[in-house]
Amino acid sequence: MIEKDIKKQYENIAKLAVDVASDRLGSDIVLLDTSDVSSFSDYFVIISAETDRHVDSIANDITRAIRGEKIHRTHKEGSGSGGWMILEFSGLVVHIFKKNIRQYYDLEGLWNRAKEILRLQ
Repeated sequence: MIEKDIKKQYENIAKLAVDVASDRLGSDIVLLDTSDVSSFSDYFVIISAETDRHVDSIANDITRAIRGEKIHRTHKEGSGSGGWMILEFSGLVVHIFKKNIRQYYDLEGLWNRAKEILRLQ
């Protein structure tokens, strides 16, 4: 777990990721506080996208917005053409999925002990 002021900073960038995803028409956006159930992240943002290009577009825009806050992405995995992407920013992990792939992985079910902070349909 990270210190409170740093955790608050990651909560703020998680909310920024939610805002960007919503502005870019991502759907079923969920913000989870995973700090009590995960050793590698304090927050997850989970987003559904319509198409491969939509996955890429949301990921690029979130990365750009968070970079503007002087936070750099530490890891990226997946691709729009694969229907999913993971972006890591130390205390924040952003998951972007096409809907059918999101259902398959069921992260909300896997992380059901995490505290849901918000959900945008």
